[in-house]
Amino acid sequence: MQQHAPRPEDPLHDTDSLAGSLMFLSGGGEAGALMRSQDWSESPLGHPRTWPQALRTLVGLMLNSGFPMFVAWGEELGFLYNDPYRDILGDKHPRAMGRRFHDIWAEIWDDIGPLIDRALHGEATYADRLLLVMNRHGYDEPTWFTFSYSPVRDEHGAIRGMHCACVEVTEQVLAEKYRDEENERFRALFEQAPGIMAVLRGPDHVFELTNQSYLQLIGHRQIVGRAARDALPEVTGQGFFELLDRVYTTGEPFVGHALPLRVQLEPGGPLVERFVDFVYQPIRDAGGAVSGIFVEGSDVTLRKQVEDELRAANRQKDQFLAMLAHELRNPLAPIMTAAQLLKVGRLDARSVANASEIIARQAAHMTDLVNDLLDVSRVTRGLVTLEKEELDLNVIVSAAVEQVRPLVDARRHSLTLQLSGRSAHVVGDRTRLVQVISNILNNAAKYTAPGGRLTLSVTVDEQRVLVAVRDNGVGIAPDILPYIFDLFTQAERTPDRSQGGLGIGLALVKSLVALHGGTVHASSDGIGEGSEFCICLPRLAAPGGMDDEATPSAGLQAPGALRVMVVDDNVDAAQMLAALLEVQGHAVSVEYDGKGALERVRREHHEVLLLDIGLPDLDGYELARRLRGQPESADATLVALTGYGQSQDRKEAEQAGFDHYLVKPADMDQVNEVLAAAAKAHGR
Repeated sequence: MQQHAPRPEDPLHDTDSLAGSLMFLSGGGEAGALMRSQDWSESPLGHPRTWPQALRTLVGLMLNSGFPMFVAWGEELGFLYNDPYRDILGDKHPRAMGRRFHDIWAEIWDDIGPLIDRALHGEATYADRLLLVMNRHGYDEPTWFTFSYSPVRDEHGAIRGMHCACVEVTEQVLAEKYRDEENERFRALFEQAPGIMAVLRGPDHVFELTNQSYLQLIGHRQIVGRAARDALPEVTGQGFFELLDRVYTTGEPFVGHALPLRVQLEPGGPLVERFVDFVYQPIRDAGGAVSGIFVEGSDVTLRKQVEDELRAANRQKDQFLAMLAHELRNPLAPIMTAAQLLKVGRLDARSVANASEIIARQAAHMTDLVNDLLDVSRVTRGLVTLEKEELDLNVIVSAAVEQVRPLVDARRHSLTLQLSGRSAHVVGDRTRLVQVISNILNNAAKYTAPGGRLTLSVTVDEQRVLVAVRDNGVGIAPDILPYIFDLFTQAERTPDRSQGGLGIGLALVKSLVALHGGTVHASSDGIGEGSEFCICLPRLAAPGGMDDEATPSAGLQAPGALRVMVVDDNVDAAQMLAALLEVQGHAVSVEYDGKGALERVRREHHEVLLLDIGLPDLDGYELARRLRGQPESADATLVALTGYGQSQDRKEAEQAGFDHYLVKPADMDQVNEVLAAAAKAHGR
């Protein structure tokens, strides 16, 4: 076989190679072959024949290692590496072999330079997952490495370079980072989820995670890391902890729908009821055993309230339809009976007239029912237009009383009317306001046993006019009171209240008062304790820009005008006299019994009091004596106004403290003379 001469460019075929002086470069894969064929003329390391023994030994070990390694040797740190390190170099391989360390990794020198210096000064360094932005594929990319830099000494003990063993952990770091980001996203979704969520661990159900919705449900408190029974002690006895125990023991999930939960939202606060839909889902470990419970659900309190309200509204609708049928059948029965009698044609004139009266009366009652329904329909649909004007509520109240007077008299009630002695002007619709007040007064009369007491008062303050109707009737149950103005709401009927109506009157009152910019509210101490309804309307200043609240006599326009009270149980007589006095410029208030007059005098100053003698509670003589004994009325002019005209009556009146004695029907000239004298006496 022909032998070929060794190629002069192959360093392993020179004389030294044959002698084995470069055998440390044998093997080593691609990196070893590269070292053997490398032109070392431009390398700071020089030819491998010149390398010291320490470097040769280290390179030999490195080339045969499966772990990424490099050596930087000499003053210029010439760079040598093994095959596993090629992937780290990327496009820098193979040009990096034998070049200066700094030239290879210039882009990361600020990061690794200090560590290299420490190694070259004898201190081994270690970096774990160090971020390095490398340019090894033509672009900058973040990478992470775990590595150590160790000093390398020559045979004389001097540090001549450094050795690195490293591993790239970029994929692991990115995977962990992605996992952390996913976990963070999961936590954010968990935290921001609109439903309640919690993770409990172990048989004691220790809270591991909760979200804001869960904390909002139970009241913000520190519960993570605490057992459920310790974190939520007020829930003990409500069945939730027992359900958790059962799910943990059996591994079977539990689903609850609109279950009531009573929690303490604030330390020391009351228990607040919530309703929740929820699932207790067991969490299993790798072996299949239950290790915890995932709680997921939602606070359905609002939904439950709406459902309850809808059910209540549905019940009210059914009750209303039943009530409507009852109310319509009641008048239909006598109408049909009367019509059948008329159809027979055998009735005398008196019987025909009686049957006709029954038909007309019952038809009118049905008309009222239908009108009430139409009124409510128009108001709720916003179809009512108010014809507003300036009104005195004192006059409106009097008109309302006239409408209800037949029912009041029929039930033998005592009605006390306390009109304001001051301007009670509002802007409103006369017909609708009369309807509102008469409706409330009609209810008071209806729901008060025969012989009861009704009081209707008008008071004013700086900005409001208040109309209050009080009675000593059946009262209102606490559970009905919040809904008394709702459509079709009506307390349970009793046999003596069979004429109760459709339960739409107060809803109509509320709507009409709201259209006037006012409010209405009801109060009662409960069943059998009577009730009070109060209407509040915006007050209009007295006509002409005068406001009679500035001083006790403000608003009196005519010279010699006085503040007068008329006390008479005859409502018509009292109101007509009051109206006549008001026309003459006096400020007049009206009371219909003695007790009402005494209470009114304590609140308001009056210069003249016109007193009837035959009052229902105190007679006029006793009232006069008490008035004289009160400092508020001690200097008032007392005028007896009575149907009794005997001398003994006059003498008794004088002894009681009356200043003047007038016999009904009083001559207005006499009344005016008395008032003129009183005005003079009071400096008017």
